[in-house]
Parts: sequence; C-alpha cells; structure tokens
Amino acid sequence: MTTSAPPARPRFVIVDIARGVAIIAMIAYHLCWDLSYFRFIAADVGYDPQWVAIARTILSAFLFLVGVGLVLGHGRAIRWRAFWKRWLFVAAGAAIITIATFFAFPQSFVYFGVLHAIALFSLMALPFLRAPLWLVALVAAIIIGAHFAYADPLFNAKTWSVLGFWTVPPPANDLVPIFPWFGVVLLGVIVTRLVLASPLADRLAAIQPENRLATTLAGAGRWSLLIYLLHQPLLLAVLYPLAALTHPEIAMRSADFLKSCQQTCTTGGTSAPLCVTYCQCGLEGVEKDDLWNAIYTGQVTAAEQAQLDANNRQCSTLIYPELNLPQ
Repeated sequence: MTTSAPPARPRFVIVDIARGVAIIAMIAYHLCWDLSYFRFIAADVGYDPQWVAIARTILSAFLFLVGVGLVLGHGRAIRWRAFWKRWLFVAAGAAIITIATFFAFPQSFVYFGVLHAIALFSLMALPFLRAPLWLVALVAAIIIGAHFAYADPLFNAKTWSVLGFWTVPPPANDLVPIFPWFGVVLLGVIVTRLVLASPLADRLAAIQPENRLATTLAGAGRWSLLIYLLHQPLLLAVLYPLAALTHPEIAMRSADFLKSCQQTCTTGGTSAPLCVTYCQCGLEGVEKDDLWNAIYTGQVTAAEQAQLDANNRQCSTLIYPELNLPQ
C-alpha cells in the first residue's frame, strides 16, 4: 500500500498578486536598463546607486516570494512531481538565458542570474521547510551577515563568484550569489511558516481580487516565470531595431561630454557655475570642429590636438579673463 503526499494548501491569491507586482517592477527596471544600454536615456541604470537599490529591492521581493511559495506548496510534505516539474522549467529557462546572453554579450553573459539562483535555492531550501524555526533563522542570519563581514579577491573570479564574497564583482549582466541572497529565501520560509501558524493565515487566504487591476496582477503572478523568460526578448526585439534606426547614442554624447567635463572641472577645484560655462564652451568647440572621434577613440592627430588646445585656451579665458593677456 502506498500513500500520497498531502495536497497543497489552498492558493493564496494575495501571494499571486505580490508576484504580479514584483514581475511588473522587474519588467519596468529591465526596460529602463535597456533604454540606458541603447542610450535612449542618460541614466546609468546598471551602476547608479539609486538604480542599484531599486534592482536589489525587486530581487529581494522575488527571492522572498520563492521561500513563500516553497512553504505553501511543500511545507506539509514535498510534492515531488510538482516540485520537479517547476524546477525543470526554471532550470531550462536559466540555461536558455545563459546561452542567449553568451552570444549577445560574451564579455558579460549571465552565468548565475535570477533563474539560476531560484533553481539552486529551491533545492537548498527544502530541508528548511520543516526544520526548527530557530535553526532556519540562525542559518539565514549567518548567510546574510557573512556577506557583509567577509570579502576576498579570490571570489572576484567567475568560478567562485557565485558564493558572493568578491571585492570587485566580475562582469555579468545579472549575478545573484548564494551569500546573501539564499538568506532572503530563508526569510520568506520563516515568515510564511509563522503566518501559517497564526490566525492571520485564514484572513490572508480569504482575500480575493475585487477589481480588474488585482485580477490582472494575480494572473501575472501565476505566470511570472514565463513572463520573466519572455519579457526581455520582446523588449529587445523592439528597442534593438529602433536604436539601429535612430542612433540615440549620438543624441546622448553631448550629455555624456558635459557630465564628464563638469565632474573633472569641479574635482580640479573650479566652482560649479564656472565649470558649466567652461564645459558648454568646450562642447560647442567639439561640435564645430567635429572632434568626436578624437575624444571617443583617444586617437588624436597633431592637427586635432592643436585644435583641442586652442579650444581649451578659448574656453579658459571665459571663466578666467585674466588669462587673456596680450602676447
């Protein structure tokens, strides 16, 4: 006689809605990243601190919900067939992303991104679904805390970077290391187990979408993995040909020039208003004499260097008139 695993708990629609919000936030972030990459917008989405904070917030939500979903689906007993079916889908998606980004971005391809992490973390989290809560909390604290307490250049290499203790992250368009991010999954496990053991569980289970927005978010949440796989190819299918036709990098180069010039100028001790005047003058000279190739490539002919020096002297006299002395 064989026994089957207990059925999964009734679906918590509120969790689907939360997943829907997270996947829409992820799409919005990736849209901005793509716009920045193709130079439709000036923001450096990959490195500006505010954008990095937004990305980490969205990732935290995703991984927290992984822990939530594992407890809801397998907390009473692991439903192996359902688990492996979903796991294979995630793993296959991770493999597709690695292959696609290897050809599109060979220097920064995704070798351990969000889906890779979800696949590994889902396996790693299984023993914690019914382990003592104090033990789960202890492991989560160690994994999160170790990331902030230890670093070594050894982990800068791709081979070891999946652990997360680097001093300088290796080039990758998406990298989600074990430390600290597996700890976030365990936080989802802890919170969900605590909620299910409290009266709050019944109230949350009773929540149902009451308007079109909530219904749409819940639907997006149920199909979040498929949406995650498809959204970037669809965005790139629109933005890549649009960038090839419009060349937004040409429009952005002036803004890049002014930003770089003003940073260098103010670092040298000149006041910001004077730097604005100086750099605007420099930009006008570069455009008038068509010196963009010299600036971007660093390959400057003698004639171009002479013109750059003349422009520099002219712009310097705008902010320091005393330099315009008779020869």
